[in-house]
Amino acid sequence: MRVAFLGPAGTYAEEALRASTPEDVEEIPHPTVYEAVMAVQDGDADRAVVPIENSLEGSVSATLDVLAAEATGVRIAAEVDLPIHHCLIARDSTELGAIERVLSHPQATAQCARFLRERLPDAERTSTPSTAEAVRMVAAEDRPWAALGSRFAAELYGCQVLDEQVADSEDNVTRFVWLAPSAEPADPDATKTSIVFWGFNDQSPGALVDVLRELADRNINLTKIESRPRRVQLGHYMFFADLDGAEHEPVIREALEGLRTRVETLRVLGSYSAIAAR
Repeated sequence: MRVAFLGPAGTYAEEALRASTPEDVEEIPHPTVYEAVMAVQDGDADRAVVPIENSLEGSVSATLDVLAAEATGVRIAAEVDLPIHHCLIARDSTELGAIERVLSHPQATAQCARFLRERLPDAERTSTPSTAEAVRMVAAEDRPWAALGSRFAAELYGCQVLDEQVADSEDNVTRFVWLAPSAEPADPDATKTSIVFWGFNDQSPGALVDVLRELADRNINLTKIESRPRRVQLGHYMFFADLDGAEHEPVIREALEGLRTRVETLRVLGSYSAIAAR
């Protein structure tokens, strides 16, 4: 099985992949979340593993946007929660006061904001496509740079860990999703369903409440809801929601049918279960 993931080697996505599959798989790194997702859409990979939500910084917009807009032939097949342990990493042992630049993915930088503010206030911040790419860049440059990433990445690229557990909270967890082609059978043991919908009178008072009544009136538990811009006009949004229950259950099926009568577009992003990380 060919599995795409946000690369390069050494990302948390790769750790999530390895922690949630007992099989030998062909790991295919991609430089962006978009490209990893579209590898499944285009048939270049059988599965993909990408981040979708972090306990400190919220949802990963790149994942939500591609699932809602372009990856219409892809569904969420499973989820796995991975504890995230950010380290401050340098090519060689270095005093923190000598570090001129800190590189990392924007999510990781935000998750470590207090550490950076208090311990490295004068260091320049540089965004990279992934934490592993930040470590790779630090390893390749003989400069007083540091990266925020995992011990796994530090070992992989021959770097030194200067400090561990530098995130603002020790309870830092990222939810990753396994993606599969929509044409494949859904999980018969699914316990959760993710949807996205848009196209109703969302500037009218109570309009969203009326839409969500299709769930509330059937006692369906809504575990998460958030909005993202539709990119058509200011003030118009698409809404992502997670529900307890599987799409094949009669009450969920009825609720989704009711939602479709109230909105312009409703997409089921997947019905799936959680995989325990090993």
